[in-house]
Amino acid sequence: MMFRLLLSAAALALTVNAAQAQALPERIKAAGKIVIAQTPNYPPLEYKDPQTNELTGFDIDLGNAIGKELGVKIDWQEVSFEQMASALQTGRVDVIMSGMSDTPERQEIMDFADYLTSGAQFFIQNKREGEFKTLTDFCGKTIGASRRTSFPAEVAAWSEENCVKAGKPAIKFIGTEGSADARTQLRQARIDAAVQGSETLPYIMKLEPDTYKVIGEPITAQYQGIAFPKKETQLRDAVAGALKRLVADGTYTKIVEKYGMQSSAIKAIAVNGKPLN
Repeated sequence: MMFRLLLSAAALALTVNAAQAQALPERIKAAGKIVIAQTPNYPPLEYKDPQTNELTGFDIDLGNAIGKELGVKIDWQEVSFEQMASALQTGRVDVIMSGMSDTPERQEIMDFADYLTSGAQFFIQNKREGEFKTLTDFCGKTIGASRRTSFPAEVAAWSEENCVKAGKPAIKFIGTEGSADARTQLRQARIDAAVQGSETLPYIMKLEPDTYKVIGEPITAQYQGIAFPKKETQLRDAVAGALKRLVADGTYTKIVEKYGMQSSAIKAIAVNGKPLN
């Protein structure tokens, strides 16, 4: 009896996965996989485990869960962040899942299934805490952040509004080769402060205790999303639907808690910034 029940449960699971896979485009079903672009330099979202060199992180766990939900494999492809949009448009990859912010500018060429919130966050060396009490203390200072992200434009806009218009010197911005490089330059005192996504800093501060100090609240608030070509609405909706089910069944929450990202979790998956019903 128990054996028959197990077989029935297995058959039901296969039926459910098959039904969910039907929402995928024919080319994805034929390939049996979704090719996802990522850059493994943004812990805890995606990074190489220093002990095993294996790809790991929040995005990796969630992406693999999406693949399981849709009944297809996930093929992770390492692509430099600046080449991701091109790789997506040329069909080298099917989607991007690599800590990418959903911005109006990016929505002109891509669609997004949004699954986290994020913000550009200032932080300093812990030992310089006494020098920076408020965000405007950064006016006239040298700030570093990854040049490949939306941070350069966001810091410039914030500086113009909060420094220049108030009669204070503008922030001097230094573009870095990623967030890890920004932290290195910060520790070497080559910059006064760094900026990276608020969702990543709790992990970094746990990894490097007594090293950094967050100053103020994030200067922006926006979604992070999985990016799709504008023409791939069927794939976008299939993935968004899978994400919605993963939120409903608790899988999403378990992955959020595993990486300590509760402050960035969302209650409802969104598409291009609009929450799904």
